[in-house]
Amino acid sequence: MKNVPTTPEDRPLPEAWRRALEVLETDGVRRGAAERTRRAYAGDLERFARWCAARGTDAPSAVDVRTVRRYTQSLTEGGAAASTVTRALSALRGAFRAFERAGLAEGNPAELAPGPRRPQHLPRVVKPDDAARLLDRIPADDDALALRDRVMLEIAYGSGLRAAELVRLDVVDVDLDGAQLRVTGKGERTRTLPLGDPAADAVRRYLARGRPALAVAPADGAAEPALLLSRRGRRLSTSDVRRRMHLWVRAAGLPTDLHPHALRHSFATHLLDGGADLRAIQELLGHARLSTTQVYTRVESSRLKSAYRRSHPRA
Repeated sequence: MKNVPTTPEDRPLPEAWRRALEVLETDGVRRGAAERTRRAYAGDLERFARWCAARGTDAPSAVDVRTVRRYTQSLTEGGAAASTVTRALSALRGAFRAFERAGLAEGNPAELAPGPRRPQHLPRVVKPDDAARLLDRIPADDDALALRDRVMLEIAYGSGLRAAELVRLDVVDVDLDGAQLRVTGKGERTRTLPLGDPAADAVRRYLARGRPALAVAPADGAAEPALLLSRRGRRLSTSDVRRRMHLWVRAAGLPTDLHPHALRHSFATHLLDGGADLRAIQELLGHARLSTTQVYTRVESSRLKSAYRRSHPRA
């Protein structure tokens, strides 16, 4: 059999880069990063490490800002989208922060490397009347799945949860007397959110008439703590949330490309429209940085400009 030729980037990683990957994984576990996030960052770092090793840079300590710039340029020249390059750069910044703490690097060269210019995409927002139309389309009868879905979407819109946060809710996280939810978000950070009256009413109906019909006793006797249960009595997945929302979106006659995150965007935008403080919205959404929340001010600005163009004679 003929030997299959290998490129420099196919060769085994130098020891220093293998050690760096281990440090990154340990740091991710320590910070409580989700497994999917850790895998993505490890993949980005390994690609960078192989690119570096193929060019004689055998350790993180030998990387400088020019190395990072040349790497991101190579991604762009290879046809990578701006979002892909931005994510790779973000992964490197996080990795080198971990390397600094572990003594594998003396600085963070990725912090000084500029990212690509990205087009500004405003988040998709549902009008208040359309949100009400969607929610009211779900019947409040004795159908267990409909009762569950009403809870799911009422909380998504009324409290601004991500789909991943919705499916992590346990029954004990809902305080009906206090009209609030305990939510576990990114980085295992918890926050307490208000529970509006329509959502609280939906939860009461679901706990009384819907969830008992879905709660199937498991063979091992351990009860499922999840608030939102599948037909088989298991915790829902985020894909279940998307699929069920799509069903009700179609039933309500709304655009079929609406997704669960649009309800979160709508929650924030409608709060801003109503005069809520941006810092308060940041806390409610669980954003680590105010700059992430500020995208909603651009939504509001865009809406006002549109209204001006439609209404003013000198627009």
